[in-house]
Amino acid sequence: MAKDKQKVRNIGIAGVNPPEKICDDPNCPFHGNLPVRGRLMEGIVTSTKMHKAITYQTDYIALVKKFMRYERRRTKKHAYLPSCIDVKAGDYVRVAECRPISKTISSVVIHVTPAEIKEE
Repeated sequence: MAKDKQKVRNIGIAGVNPPEKICDDPNCPFHGNLPVRGRLMEGIVTSTKMHKAITYQTDYIALVKKFMRYERRRTKKHAYLPSCIDVKAGDYVRVAECRPISKTISSVVIHVTPAEIKEE
């Protein structure tokens, strides 16, 4: 019997390689048919307790016009996690915008940098 090799899609984002693991998830941008478009975001994973989804935190700077100063702000967002990507809390993730998957999820994880590597 010949072993079937599953096709891996090129999602068209420079610097993002497909994961080693293969999955049969239809909402995976590499092995399924979920198109990615729009913004690319980065953040730190805060929770992996949801089923096939994560919560990640992004930090940004906002201008306070009255005092002509900047303040640090943060927001938590949700992203879909394909089964071929392994993530733990504290890892740095790269997330791409996609079509709405659920009420609060409109993005998908495309790349993970483990926390130990990022700190060095």
